[in-house]
Amino acid sequence: MGFGDMQRMMRQMQKMQGEMVRIQEEVGSRTVEATSGGGAVTAVASGKGVLTELRISAEAMDPTDPELLADMILTACNEALRKGQEMLAREMSKVAGSVGGLPGLPRP
Repeated sequence: MGFGDMQRMMRQMQKMQGEMVRIQEEVGSRTVEATSGGGAVTAVASGKGVLTELRISAEAMDPTDPELLADMILTACNEALRKGQEMLAREMSKVAGSVGGLPGLPRP
C-alpha cells in the first residue's frame, strides 16, 4: 500500500467517524414504540437506549395479578429497547456502506 493509499484511507476513516457521530446524535433524538398485552402497556425508547415513556392502561392494573402486569411492562420495554438498537444499527450500516471499500479491508 502506497503513501497516497494510506492518506486516502485515513480521509475515508475520518469521514466515516464523523458520519457515525452524526448518526448517533440523530438517532438518539428519535423514538420507537412497542406495546404488549394488546396495547395495555406501551413503552417508548430513544435511539440512545433510554426509556422515555411508559403508558399503562387502567384495564391492565389487575390487583389480583401483578405478575401479569410486570410481564407486560418487561415485554414492552425490552421490545422498545430492541427496536431502538435495531434503528441505530440500520443507520450505522448505511454509513459503513456509503464510504466504500478501504484499501486492504473487505467491503461491508
